[in-house]
Amino acid sequence: MKILAFAGSISSDSINHQFVTYVTTLFPNQEIEILDLNDYQMEMFSSDKEKEIGVHPVAKKFAEKIDESNAIFISLAEYNSSYAGGFKNTFDWLSRVKDRKHFGEKPMFLLSTAPGPGGGKNVSAEFMRRAPFSGANIIADFSLPKWKENFEAGKGITNEELNHDFMKKIEIVKESLGISN
Repeated sequence: MKILAFAGSISSDSINHQFVTYVTTLFPNQEIEILDLNDYQMEMFSSDKEKEIGVHPVAKKFAEKIDESNAIFISLAEYNSSYAGGFKNTFDWLSRVKDRKHFGEKPMFLLSTAPGPGGGKNVSAEFMRRAPFSGANIIADFSLPKWKENFEAGKGITNEELNHDFMKKIEIVKESLGISN
């Protein structure tokens, strides 16, 4: 099973990158590729820019990474109750790659975290509304609130109740992907 993982953020200290990276550790013996959106930055999407250069070659490379995977784990950053700009731009360019949906109908584990009590639930809800039109087959989702209070590097989710709910989601994903423990 080849799992592609990335955060919907270009921040160098992204907690969503830390979170999705942690999640991949719970899938041992799988082929994991963790992308950094900073390696896929493109000019701001506009119809004028698309007329000038066509589909951005970096968007095509990102689409290839998706197509080479069997599943996608994404942890979305929430800025002002919506997508972070870096992710939204990648998403917009990806929509221009011909003859495919954004996420190639791949099974997806949708994650989010934030410093506040919502844990990125607004951006997750927005993405879930869009998912059927974007080829994202969401098999499970989880939002972790209050990152600094509920997560510790090397340990994972420290809140017992949240960790219990999270581990149930992990089992759903493993079962859906045919991964045995």
